Amino acid sequence: MAGGWWAKAQAGGMLLALLGWVSSCVTTFVPLWKNLNLDLNELEVWNMGLWQVCITQEEGVVECQAHGSFLALPPELRISRLLMCLSNGLGLLGCLLAALGLEGWRACEDKPGRKQRLLLAGGATLGTAGITTLAPVSWVAYNTVLDFWDETVPDIVPRWEFGEATFLGWFAGAFLATGGLLLACSARSTRTTAPPAPTCRQPPTTRGLAGGHHSHPKNADLVI
Repeated sequence: MAGGWWAKAQAGGMLLALLGWVSSCVTTFVPLWKNLNLDLNELEVWNMGLWQVCITQEEGVVECQAHGSFLALPPELRISRLLMCLSNGLGLLGCLLAALGLEGWRACEDKPGRKQRLLLAGGATLGTAGITTLAPVSWVAYNTVLDFWDETVPDIVPRWEFGEATFLGWFAGAFLATGGLLLACSARSTRTTAPPAPTCRQPPTTRGLAGGHHSHPKNADLVI
């Protein structure tokens, strides 16, 4: 029964890890990190991402333009690019390592110690991917809050607000971290000790039958 519980924990952790990795990739490339509504034209919405800025106009027309220069971006966007790309790579690596360490996977089936190490490495990698997703998203959200409540900026100036990618990034980081934790904790289920090898039972010795003087030495003395 315990083995079934650990198998379910591994399956749940793997599902969360895959969902978090896909969500992290979507968060990286969609231009929805910040939203801006213009009071002069309420039908026009500006959306900013790590790679481009998009303007959604009336009747659903969307026009996107890539950021001009990487060095011209604010520091939080530059570092967020690097961290999110790193998170995507770590998430993929962690999923591959953890998949090889699952109990139902035939790879390294005859080496439980290696499967345990693969599962631990995959869980740790996924946890790191979760942190590298949560850090940039939270940093951008923090700066957005500071800019929104900045009293030095006139009230007539539009303010950036949270975009949908911010919330998706938080969920992605939480899924990656939780999935990695479940996979790492379930690695103990692979510590199954191999059953002891059956002892070889030697057939009864027949040397005594060949030479009777070796089988019953006391009776031989009585006969003499």
